[in-house]
Amino acid sequence: MRFARPLTAASIVGWTALSAILPGAAHLRSGRRRIGYILLGLFAALLVAALVTGLTLTGNVGFFTRDSTLAGLVALTGVGALAWFLLVLFSYITLGPNRLKGRDQIISGVAAGVLCVSVMAPFGYAASSVLAVKDTANAIFQSQETANPTAAPIKAEDPWAGHSRVNFLLVGGDAAGNRTGVRTDSMTVASIDVASGNTVLFSLPRNLQHVRFRPGTPLAKRFPNGYMAELPNGGLLNEIWQYAEENPDLVHGKDGQRGPKALMETIGYTLNLKIDYYALINMYGFAHLVDAIGGLKIRVDHDIRWGGHFGTAGTIKAGHRTLSGEEALWYGRSRVDSDDFSRMSRQRCVIGAFAQQATPQVVLTNFIKIAQAAKKLATTNIPRELLDPLTELALKVKGAKITSLQFVPPEFYSGAPDWAKIRTATARALRQSVRPARGAQAAGATASPADGTSSAGVGGTTPEPGVSGTTPTPTPTRSGVGARPSQTPTRNGSASAQSLSETCGL
Repeated sequence: MRFARPLTAASIVGWTALSAILPGAAHLRSGRRRIGYILLGLFAALLVAALVTGLTLTGNVGFFTRDSTLAGLVALTGVGALAWFLLVLFSYITLGPNRLKGRDQIISGVAAGVLCVSVMAPFGYAASSVLAVKDTANAIFQSQETANPTAAPIKAEDPWAGHSRVNFLLVGGDAAGNRTGVRTDSMTVASIDVASGNTVLFSLPRNLQHVRFRPGTPLAKRFPNGYMAELPNGGLLNEIWQYAEENPDLVHGKDGQRGPKALMETIGYTLNLKIDYYALINMYGFAHLVDAIGGLKIRVDHDIRWGGHFGTAGTIKAGHRTLSGEEALWYGRSRVDSDDFSRMSRQRCVIGAFAQQATPQVVLTNFIKIAQAAKKLATTNIPRELLDPLTELALKVKGAKITSLQFVPPEFYSGAPDWAKIRTATARALRQSVRPARGAQAAGATASPADGTSSAGVGGTTPEPGVSGTTPTPTPTRSGVGARPSQTPTRNGSASAQSLSETCGL
């Protein structure tokens, strides 16, 4: 059909470009209305289907972490790229560029070719992002059959096996190419209430001395009075991982698995919690992750010098700062004019700031860089099959209450720990984390130091009236820890968890 008005090279390119955004526009302009309306209808149906799918899956973000979903998305992006390439090509052809003069044909043809390639670029980026997710997830998370073949299968309808609380041990390790072994310089237990996402972070000092082991285990028989109790200034908590790796006769398992196994059991016994999973974060890799999200905004209370024993490499000035990856790493690690307990406080703030600032928008914007950094960053025993519900839980945590408790002086002495007091403070913090804002004082029951049991959603206890938690009834935790660590005298006190916004100025 003839055009109402002859088309120029510019108008042909313009209508072709419009068709890439609104399929069918070029066909309608050229008079091929039937095909034009069909293309418009298909495009509208595609938009409606995408909207319905998006609304349906809004509450199931974890669906997008499944291998089958990711493979399907890669296939869809490939089909979409080909479809839009052909759409632009045939839109250009249907406008009749052969009617143009020779020079105009060349110009419009080159422009159309650029458009054909350009419309494929977003699909290519989407496909590479999806593949990055798939590769990163499979590199970090092993299947349960590989990682723990004796464990019970994970049920999609109940991934946490009926437990109201799940506990993760987050370990900051300093392993590097020029260093032998792993030192666990940062150890934090994140105890998450599955229903609300409310989380308590328990930070244990690296120099916690002479920790006890669960009675009856080879480590307990080897160290009946605590780890390296014969050494007055030795036997630190951050040595457990490497000691277990070097002593397979005391801790059974494969290389690389004995360390985390021993540390999880030791910290779990100390807090009277069942540690479900661990994640080892390479501190040097964490610096790359901070850079990937564009830095970390944090309040620095006073100047922090770093580098060597005298802080000659640089100074992080006091005030509200945006730290680079290297600065964030040293802000949490510097010992210059500082001690381990101050480092723990700064590390806690770095973790909290990252959790708060790694928003979905930031993650999507910097996704490829984040994925590349994450592959080199973490080691974990969290099974691949749990990634779906774990993603859902992580989104709950971002919008929930996060409190923290550090077992540091003056309330807790790392050289002569009061183990029962640590357990009591742990139980109290867990109860408070799930307690409603109103009536919290009226409901304030506490656990007895004598029973050594924890509560607040740990399995095996019964709900306290009016509180979404548990009663201090002395029953075992779901870790089955029955024996109590011995108590050493420290002064009385009532340590309570604090919000990160208060302590870190986030």
